[in-house]
Amino acid sequence: MALSLPEFPWDALVPFGDRARAHPDGIVDLSVGSPVDPTPAVIRDAVIAAADAHSYPQTAGTPALREAIVAWFARRRGVEGLSAAQVLPTIGSKELIAGLPLWLGLGAGDVVVQPRTAYPTYAIGAALAGATVHAGDDPAEWPEATRLVWLNSPGNPDGRVLGVDELRAAVARARELGAVIVSDECYAELAWDAPWGGSPTPSILDPAVLAGDLGSVLAVYSLSKQSNLAGYRAGFVAGDPDLVGELLAVRKHIGLIPPAPVQAAMVAALSDDEHVAEQRERYRGRRTVLRGALERAGFTIDHSEAGLYLWATRGDSAWTTVGEMAALGILCAPGTFYGVEHSRHVRFAITTTDERIAAAANRLAASSN
Repeated sequence: MALSLPEFPWDALVPFGDRARAHPDGIVDLSVGSPVDPTPAVIRDAVIAAADAHSYPQTAGTPALREAIVAWFARRRGVEGLSAAQVLPTIGSKELIAGLPLWLGLGAGDVVVQPRTAYPTYAIGAALAGATVHAGDDPAEWPEATRLVWLNSPGNPDGRVLGVDELRAAVARARELGAVIVSDECYAELAWDAPWGGSPTPSILDPAVLAGDLGSVLAVYSLSKQSNLAGYRAGFVAGDPDLVGELLAVRKHIGLIPPAPVQAAMVAALSDDEHVAEQRERYRGRRTVLRGALERAGFTIDHSEAGLYLWATRGDSAWTTVGEMAALGILCAPGTFYGVEHSRHVRFAITTTDERIAAAANRLAASSN
């Protein structure tokens, strides 16, 4: 029996991309948050040194990788005291997000909670398990049948950051319902506005949130964004050791193992903060230019205090705005991709070159004159 999955939303953007590519100065593709800057040399050197990968890699991750993840959480996220049994590398974060409901044993009648405006893979994971999705940001409204809660902070697409009090309230409600709660935190190092600007945003594993009790709580992370490692598929999950142990057992059975050279690359990336700071400043500059241009062109930017996107609206339907931008040779993503059927927002990514960001700013300025 074929799985009942929705159409891949990005296919609907193809004709708008074709229109944007017809612009005399070429397309400015701000639709996808895929890094364009080089992978740092410290990481590429680690891959080269690990290229003789003749043996099967360790599903649990090498001891060096697990130690690097533990040390990174302590140094960058304020999460002290994790052990090797509480962390696990993944092949990027998307496969874990899509597979988690199934691996936790969810099925018909179970509810997966996700943010109201959400990364589509949370719902895909629920569909793979036959569970039902509830989109809602208010913990008091989460249904009694909830078995898995997804938080996303900083959020994709809207860049919203959840503070410690909001994380604490979400955990309390999930535990009241007997649900596992997971925070997708892959943009944490890319915070722009006070009070987090320049510092990582709060983790659900922070002692101020959990007071040391990691039961039924996980955090998911990816190095794609902070370290330009999208092509490496490098991520990890951390938290409740019982849940991490269950995931490890599943992953051993089905062969979900990051390649050995990627594991070495992850150690290098997690052990070097300098390249992350440099990349953050590149994005800060692009964000400043693009945000100013959008606001001068009549857009309002909502949230977007962290992450790689500007969540913008001019009050029109999302698809109207996508069409207007395509006519300028600028491709953006409609808010309808993120669970809001009648969205008036679009998402602009800041993951393109300085030259293309400047081109977008110039075209927006010319269109406003």
